[in-house]
Amino acid sequence: MELSQYAIVLVNLDSTMGSEIKKTRPCVIISPDEMNKYLQTIVIAPMTSSSKTYPTRVEVKHNKTKGWIVLDQIRTVDRQRITKIFGNLTEKEISKVKSVIFETFVE
Repeated sequence: MELSQYAIVLVNLDSTMGSEIKKTRPCVIISPDEMNKYLQTIVIAPMTSSSKTYPTRVEVKHNKTKGWIVLDQIRTVDRQRITKIFGNLTEKEISKVKSVIFETFVE
């Protein structure tokens, strides 16, 4: 399965501890294509359908449902955890994700 940056994929996030986002849910691939092509691990950000507005959350519309990309819970998973590809973020959503990642982790 070819996995590309900013694709929305279904990922089994169990098992988890504490406040980590759990269960099988849509996630956005954050790692660049060059890493996704050669490594067994993929960097993802989980998505949720229930969230308050936080500076580290990006609102998106996926499958006619409003949700949020949870950039404060980025994690690395083995590609075996990814079971399905749903599609990709829009250019506008990608731009917002990049901006929030930059503001959160770079500045």
